[in-house]
Amino acid sequence: MLKKMLSILCCSALLLSGCAQASKQEDGKNERATINVTTLNGNQESVELEVPYDPQRIAILDMAVLDMLDNWGLGNRVVGMPKSSKIDYLLAYNDNADIADLGTLKEVDMEALMASEPDIIFIGGRLSAQYDALSKIAPVVYTAVDNSKGLIQSIKDNTQMIASIFGKEALAVEQTEAFDARIDVLKKAAAGKSAIIGMVTSSNFNTLGNGSRCSLIGNEIGFTNLADDVDTTHGNESSFELLVNKNPDYIFVLDRDSAINAEGAKLAQEVMNNELVQQTAAYQNDHIVYLTPTVWYLAEGGISALDTMLKDLEAGLLAQ
Repeated sequence: MLKKMLSILCCSALLLSGCAQASKQEDGKNERATINVTTLNGNQESVELEVPYDPQRIAILDMAVLDMLDNWGLGNRVVGMPKSSKIDYLLAYNDNADIADLGTLKEVDMEALMASEPDIIFIGGRLSAQYDALSKIAPVVYTAVDNSKGLIQSIKDNTQMIASIFGKEALAVEQTEAFDARIDVLKKAAAGKSAIIGMVTSSNFNTLGNGSRCSLIGNEIGFTNLADDVDTTHGNESSFELLVNKNPDYIFVLDRDSAINAEGAKLAQEVMNNELVQQTAAYQNDHIVYLTPTVWYLAEGGISALDTMLKDLEAGLLAQ
């Protein structure tokens, strides 16, 4: 009998010990871990950065990252964003009173940012000069398009890096690789065709080179960009005579003023509706393509953004 009692007590002790160990392991899973990622610093140099793994409080200062989080079902973790930037499919975040307004994509409301107590901050190139100041609040993940890779590969790399912070790598690969077949179709449609890519701002037409905004059109899709001598982000101001002289097969137009809600600005369609533009083959063949302004200007790099960008090009090239 004594032997039996000792056996029962021993088993009970082992069971309690096992439960305690399991509880301890479970608690360990809930402790915040960290992960190292390769990102950029304020000098646009690649650096290794330790960030929280699966952070719960996220400050967004790059709309492309908000796009990603929305696609991964993580939008409820956003505690602050620049509400002056409005993109149709992300407006629910602008309207959410629980999300702090952090200013603009160029000028951060530092007081509001600190008050939101983020675990991590995501920024784009517009805020690179404030990288050090922002890093005093929380780890800053800064991504940009690497023109040596091209937009598509940059999106894949950046998306995969950000996905690794949240354990969403497999989903990110699935989502970004789904675009490959569509890109191949567009490449075939663009083969041998010329284009001028421009941005309308303050009623002026600025030509964009393949190292500027909208680089997807000349680099990955393969249009011959007849104004590919421009290095600046916002392009070179050009005359409409240039369009007549170059006479491209296609003209792609980005309306910057619409993207930033510039008060009193003319729409790009109004600016482009003139006698000189009407002399071009692009106009006469209905090959002037107006790009979705907020997506191309504010959210380039996002998953839904790339879908919209490809739809714009498909409508211009494949629906004819």
